[in-house]
Amino acid sequence: MMEPRFASNRQRETTLNLGRLGTMPNRRLLATVLSAALLMLGCSGGGSSGDPIGTAPPPPSPGPGTDVGCTGSCVTSSSFLTVAEVQTVIAQAVAESQAQGVASTIAVVDRVGNVIGVFRMNGASPLVKISSERGVIGGLENLDVPSELAAVAKAITGAYLSSEGNAFSTRTASQIVQEHFNPGEFNAPAGPLFGVQFSQLACSDLSERLESGVSAGIGPKRSPLGLSADPGGFPLYKAGTPVGGVGVVADPIYGLDAVISNSDRNPDELIATAATFGFSAPIERRGDRITVDGKTFRFSDVDFDDIASTPGAGADFAAINGSMGQVIAVPGYFEGALVNGTVFGTPQSGFRPDDGPFVGQDAFVLVDQNNVNRYPPRAGTDGAAALSANESEVILREALNIANRARAQIRRPISTPARVSISVVDTNGVVLAFARTRDAPIFGTEVSLQKARTAAFYSGDYAAADLQSLAPAAFLNVARVSFSPPEVEFTVVGQSPLDEYVPRVQSFLGLPGALTDGGFAFSDRAGGNMSRPYYPDGIIGTQNGPFSRPFERWSPFSDGIQLDLVYNTVATHVAFYLNNLPVGSEPGFDLFVGPNLLAARGTLTDVARGSCTGLSRLPNGIQIFPGSVPIYRGSTLVGGIGVSGDGIDQDDMISFLGLHNAGQLLNTGVGNAPKGIRADNLVPQNARLRFVQCPVAPFLDSTEQNVCEGK
Repeated sequence: MMEPRFASNRQRETTLNLGRLGTMPNRRLLATVLSAALLMLGCSGGGSSGDPIGTAPPPPSPGPGTDVGCTGSCVTSSSFLTVAEVQTVIAQAVAESQAQGVASTIAVVDRVGNVIGVFRMNGASPLVKISSERGVIGGLENLDVPSELAAVAKAITGAYLSSEGNAFSTRTASQIVQEHFNPGEFNAPAGPLFGVQFSQLACSDLSERLESGVSAGIGPKRSPLGLSADPGGFPLYKAGTPVGGVGVVADPIYGLDAVISNSDRNPDELIATAATFGFSAPIERRGDRITVDGKTFRFSDVDFDDIASTPGAGADFAAINGSMGQVIAVPGYFEGALVNGTVFGTPQSGFRPDDGPFVGQDAFVLVDQNNVNRYPPRAGTDGAAALSANESEVILREALNIANRARAQIRRPISTPARVSISVVDTNGVVLAFARTRDAPIFGTEVSLQKARTAAFYSGDYAAADLQSLAPAAFLNVARVSFSPPEVEFTVVGQSPLDEYVPRVQSFLGLPGALTDGGFAFSDRAGGNMSRPYYPDGIIGTQNGPFSRPFERWSPFSDGIQLDLVYNTVATHVAFYLNNLPVGSEPGFDLFVGPNLLAARGTLTDVARGSCTGLSRLPNGIQIFPGSVPIYRGSTLVGGIGVSGDGIDQDDMISFLGLHNAGQLLNTGVGNAPKGIRADNLVPQNARLRFVQCPVAPFLDSTEQNVCEGK
């Protein structure tokens, strides 16, 4: 086989070293020992009135990039990936891998994250290294992870970020999670979705899991590594509607694109592009046709003209399966047999039109395997001032009304309303109501809940005590691997005590009672301001926010409190995965691992649902980009509302204005925080915190300008 192409000598060396670990005996040895080490680490701490599925068959499959004018209602009973189509996607990826002279791992998911196919080519590296290539130590930096988990995360990212109105890729994700938007534009604010990478986590209480014997079913599903910023993940479309995603791993670095002023020829992206032939995103919906703040999103640095193979030329999956590689199982995600995807908007997908209090608002709800709404409006659980079920319902209804009136910001055509997910929680983090509008991207389901919980958490008088109760995040790296003689060394490269964030915040704000007395109301925009590596946001040479690391120790893979809260649980999940890989009987294997590790193999259980942080108020972690506000009854904190999906200013407006309007209707004292305690009264480091930022003239049915002013 041809020697692979490399972007640098360092990448070439890494690939060749990893290749030496690629035999099954070595892979199993490494998996067993790493699982034991991680185990020890884990112990340390349609239409608006009904069915969206049409009765007519879909139009003929368009050519690459054809726009068929979908605006959220193109789903039909044929809008899913069949096994034969999954085979085609994989075969096209394998053909391009061969043409590029590399071996890859390919994952395919449906729109709600069910893993429906994973294929590993012969010679593909079993591991990839997480790295921003900035020399940062700690967090997820320099951690080796199984390539199939990276491929699944890429595929889920392509699927979850996209809709009929916008098609985003992992390259898009890279652009919007870095310290500047755009990356490389010094003194520009951080990316609009700064922090979104730590969502959809395996420990979430919202995301569903693979059930034994079922490879596809009720969603949305979790991602093993959160959302990915590494190029090589794309959405897959049929007749203008997203039906899934594909992720490819051939490059040994699982990273991001820190320099977007040039065009790359990334092997992962080339292979993934070939995989999408016949299933590619409509040209007019791609990220590079959508702008924010006058800046165009990136979608891909390559196109079909750049690939070396001939996709669509009848690639035969049967001819490659077993000869050039094979379908592999991914414990906890995929059982090893290709399956059909699901049709989005049907009960089997986990999302369906609401038949309850939000009928007529084009609302969709999450349902369980019995088609029962998982989060109908309910009363709060946090005392005498708790929200009533009716108040939860009215808050969500008014937020839906604002969303349906609001002009879309990051979708096309621009005349369509905002498509978002909305969550309401109490101060215990309990979900009191959830709904989404038509065609909202899937990632916003989880993120809206993280946002709501984060606003309620930082605004409460319990935040400090909760943080002080947690064990430190202990960052683990593999220091050295040798097979002659067989040795593996592990090292803890650093720890991050969670309780240290409390005095940092108090000092930064000049408030000894911060996080302990509930004296101020923090939105996600305010908390996000304090979670940037520069404060004010993006200004070079300033100090970091108290929830962030200093820039020299910061990266999107080590961003401060957001990752620290979930790191130990993420590590435990990776340990579970490695611990459940198949075991062979290679000579010397038993002697190397020893009887204790052999006895432990297969006994490690997966992380529990809702265990991301160890805090009952934050069971799926936190979020640090705008789109939430805390909910008050008078001056008493009673919960939070979070919105995600169609632009952060829209998210801010829908949460803030929806809550305000609900308070006007209810007349029960429920509403936004009193003006005097909102975080924008605070001016740390001579720069005012922000509470919300609403867009100007945001409505489709009105010319009203400053819609949040004075409220």
